[in-house]
Amino acid sequence: MAQAGRCPRLQLANSQGPASLPRLSEKQFAQLEAELAKAPAAHGWEDQRWTLARIKTVIGRRFHLTYTVQGARRLLVRNGWSCQVPARRAVERDDKAVTG
Repeated sequence: MAQAGRCPRLQLANSQGPASLPRLSEKQFAQLEAELAKAPAAHGWEDQRWTLARIKTVIGRRFHLTYTVQGARRLLVRNGWSCQVPARRAVERDDKAVTG
């Protein structure tokens, strides 16, 4: 790779921080966490699963900001959240037989 000093036409970009600042402040993210602590039913969904699409919708409704699904994922990961897949269990599962 060429160095900037050797090739006058090549100018290296100096890092000036992240490409964009977080759109939700720390205070707003704390408010989002409080909203997510409520069940999805409190926001109009029948089941008890938070999906990225639903979180994106809550952000839009509460803060009037538009996020993509991947943007919502990045926001959550940046703030220490992780994805969890619910355990699927058969309705007819016998827990006593499984454990012992």
